[in-house]
Amino acid sequence: MRFSITAALALASSVSALALPAMTKRQAADIDPVILQYALTLEHLENAFYKKALSMWSQEEFVAANFTPMFYDELKYIAHDEEGHVLYLEAGLTAAGAMPVEACTYSFPMTTPKEFVALASVIEGVGVSAYLGAAADITSKAYLTAAGAILVTEALHQSATRGAVGEIPMANLVGTPMGLNAVYTIASGFIVSCPSTNMALPVMAYPSLTLVTGEPTAENVTIMLTPKMMPSGTAYATFVSGLDILPVPVTVSGDSVSAVVPVGVSGQSYVFLTSDNSGNLTDASILAGPAIIEATPDSPTFDLSIM
Repeated sequence: MRFSITAALALASSVSALALPAMTKRQAADIDPVILQYALTLEHLENAFYKKALSMWSQEEFVAANFTPMFYDELKYIAHDEEGHVLYLEAGLTAAGAMPVEACTYSFPMTTPKEFVALASVIEGVGVSAYLGAAADITSKAYLTAAGAILVTEALHQSATRGAVGEIPMANLVGTPMGLNAVYTIASGFIVSCPSTNMALPVMAYPSLTLVTGEPTAENVTIMLTPKMMPSGTAYATFVSGLDILPVPVTVSGDSVSAVVPVGVSGQSYVFLTSDNSGNLTDASILAGPAIIEATPDSPTFDLSIM
């Protein structure tokens, strides 16, 4: 199932980004409203995603796919939450004198309840990474608290959906923050077009990086990746998992590269193709990505002497 969702994500990433809002520069003083618009863009996507699925399949069809009636109810609560996040952010932006961005037209690669839930676990993980990554840029304490409150709920959604597809919900000690451009790269794969009246967000999509083999994966396992364009010089696979940024060498084979998953990668993680191994991810150093990987965690250990 995880491999099929990886293929679906690769298919989604091929959707043209030409219809998406153009990149524009913003002054630092505008950053908080811009981040709220960015968050609203993601919440619109999640809101549409859950409503699409719940309109496609009944509780009976979810139960036939081996999900429990309780989990189906949880999905309805998640849909309720995502709608609430949209309304909350729209109200906040309107109160601040901004025109909230509207929902776009989306394409979600799912044909069964199982594919939907597997994709939901990935999208929720990306949502958690988005809020966590944007936190450092928020200047208003009030906005930071609001974003943190939504982040908590998104993490609960991620936990519920990960558990439903047999993944460890708490597979990493901490969450994994991701930058605005990295998250936008993933989200743009589901967006077909947006209203022309939507404000232009100061984000851009990186060239795609597709996971070919290695889903799920684990530490010290080799995965294969295919970038949209092969780099002409030296490249590295830079893994981001929790608060760790771990670059490793790659081996080139035709139009793909392979890399060994480093120790420390666990749960839903991300990998970029980068031009250096500094561990400093910048627009200049990122050649492609991120690709999403799921790394099976080691068995848990703890020391009873630590009190």
